[in-house]
Amino acid sequence: MIVEIRTYTCRVGSVPLFLEAYEKEGLPLQREYLGEPIGWFVSEVGSLNEVVHLWRFEDMADRETRRAAMQQDERWRTFLRSMAASNHLISQESSIYRPTSFSKMQ
Repeated sequence: MIVEIRTYTCRVGSVPLFLEAYEKEGLPLQREYLGEPIGWFVSEVGSLNEVVHLWRFEDMADRETRRAAMQQDERWRTFLRSMAASNHLISQESSIYRPTSFSKMQ
């Protein structure tokens, strides 16, 4: 099992607008292809205007297969274009982690 941690940095004041658009359009599509996310979080202390979300996959091949299928969906490509046009995001970062042998999450 692996966990993908994605961090989006939004423009000041854009977090609520980004989350509203994502919840309506992006989340239903991602759930269709990627399953239920582990969680979504916003920063309160430290680096502000960040949105972090976590996704669970069986392995890198599972992640690649599911994300490739989503990328082929015209609805997802339309959503990405609308997000780019909205100019809410400054940057995106993605990290992949695997659990330790003693982790409760396997």
